[in-house]
Amino acid sequence: MNPSWYDLLGVEPGASEPEIRSAWRSAIADLDPSDRRFRVLNGAAEVLLDPEQRAAYDAQLAAEDVGAEPDGAVGFETGASAPSSTSGGGRVVRVVPGWALVVAGVVAALVVGTCTLLAVTAPSDASIAAATRDAQSTAERAIVPILSYNAAHLDEDQLAAEAYMTADYKKDYAKLFQVIKDNAPQTKTVVTAEVIASGIVRSGDDRVSVLVFVNRPTTNKQIKEPVVYKDQVTVTMQRVGSSWLVDDLVTSPAGG
Repeated sequence: MNPSWYDLLGVEPGASEPEIRSAWRSAIADLDPSDRRFRVLNGAAEVLLDPEQRAAYDAQLAAEDVGAEPDGAVGFETGASAPSSTSGGGRVVRVVPGWALVVAGVVAALVVGTCTLLAVTAPSDASIAAATRDAQSTAERAIVPILSYNAAHLDEDQLAAEAYMTADYKKDYAKLFQVIKDNAPQTKTVVTAEVIASGIVRSGDDRVSVLVFVNRPTTNKQIKEPVVYKDQVTVTMQRVGSSWLVDDLVTSPAGG
């Protein structure tokens, strides 16, 4: 069996909310917010500490058990969404098979594979072409404040990032950013995102997926010279009125 979010946090499937919260806090206690494991552990806690998301995730695990092959391989329903993926037309449902984000190389390959398969499809008319360009441009602008923060002024950084988000994604982001607020002041972490390149994964009138390649020079109280993390970020842009806003975001290391 592939590891689940429960396995990742070291708790039983029947664990109480306090037990899950305690395990999560212990797991991230010694991690820098820029650490890849930090993001994955937060994703696990986000699902398991939300009753609705946890119930959906438990149902997903049960479905995987039913679909398991005799040799131990696990099947899964493609209709369920990952913690940072969107379900068509609705609010984000953050349910994930345990392997999907735990094995970072698989995630990176998945994003690259998606980009290769879907590629840049030429829009069928000028309006979609224009919408796609606008969404891509906004995604490039938005990703900088969303992935950047400075321990010295976190409130201002959060407000700057949330200006580019839909109401639904803003709620999800606030939960994760609270963890940064709980840790960054002690580690004195500073992250500055830099957009290297971008391309269209999927285009449409009101919803566009953009793949953005980002460098994140990062320092903290122990590391004075910036360490550059290279990420590929799939950004789902949603048209809201006359504006394009970020409705979902999936980050994985570039090149695995």
